[in-house]
Amino acid sequence: MPATEALDQIVSQARDEFARAADPAQLEQAKARYLGKSGSITEQMKGLGKVSPDERRLLGAAINAAKDQIEAALAARREALQNAALEAQLAAEALDVTLPGRGRKRGGLHPVSLTLERIEQLFRSIGFEVADGPEIETDWHNFTALNTPENHPARSMHDTFYLEDAPGLLLRTHTSPVQIRYMQQHAARYAHLERMPEIRIIAPGRVYRVDSDATHSPMFHQVEGLMVGERVSFADLKGVVADFLRRYFESDELKPRFRPSFFPFTEPSAEIDLAFTSGPLEGRWLEIGGCGVVHPNVLRHGGIDPERYTGFAFGMGPDRLTMLRYGIADLRLFFDGDLRFLAQFQ
Repeated sequence: MPATEALDQIVSQARDEFARAADPAQLEQAKARYLGKSGSITEQMKGLGKVSPDERRLLGAAINAAKDQIEAALAARREALQNAALEAQLAAEALDVTLPGRGRKRGGLHPVSLTLERIEQLFRSIGFEVADGPEIETDWHNFTALNTPENHPARSMHDTFYLEDAPGLLLRTHTSPVQIRYMQQHAARYAHLERMPEIRIIAPGRVYRVDSDATHSPMFHQVEGLMVGERVSFADLKGVVADFLRRYFESDELKPRFRPSFFPFTEPSAEIDLAFTSGPLEGRWLEIGGCGVVHPNVLRHGGIDPERYTGFAFGMGPDRLTMLRYGIADLRLFFDGDLRFLAQFQ
């Protein structure tokens, strides 16, 4: 068979085999039979050395032309297979553009975040600043500086989360350490003045204790309040707290009660109880926080002279206030992430 006829037959066979290839893998196998190291075209190229120079020139040109035709057929089949695969994918993932869009649901703040914002707003309106501090605290700031001795039950590991391999560090059990840090900074800032400006702060934030049930969580929120100045008294404390509670619950009929109690960091101290005059809690007294006149030792640790300045402090639970305001019975609902529950507050 003349060489040119053989080349025409090879090209024809290659085109037919490429057309029958059902996927890229089969196509590459067919390519190797024609253009590979042992392929038909390669074998034709190897035979050029056995012919005369004139024949070699003519035969070489014919082989190159055949090779170009095979490569063109190969490229066309590759493109056809790619287009077929794309069409199949589009058909499988087809969207009905006539369907209504899903849209995005409107989000909202967590109920505890709403309460914290409301608390900050109400206290800012009467001249209080919002202070912050670290959640990983030193034993000194969390206990010692707040007049809590080493043998106090709160230092037990059954009540407090201590950090492994970090002596003296713990997860703060209350936001009261912020009071110490703020007083130290405030006293240092105004040490050059004869009369120190008043301190009025609240310190909202997360705190941690080993406790968990329907009304307690190992992580919960607390807001501390502190006012220090000349002639600050328990009467000022009662006025500030009572005004806040009436404005927070939007009722002038609430009855706050200050029941004598004990806290190491205040003297005298009291529990803050609240009686509701209407609704499901009508007639019940509920404890919502603690308060008292700042203990002289706490003022000293804050760098403030207790002979000249006095102050009051209080602590409340925003989680408890949220439950009372919205009628929520189980604290654990705040941490479940149930959108059906959270959507009620949007």
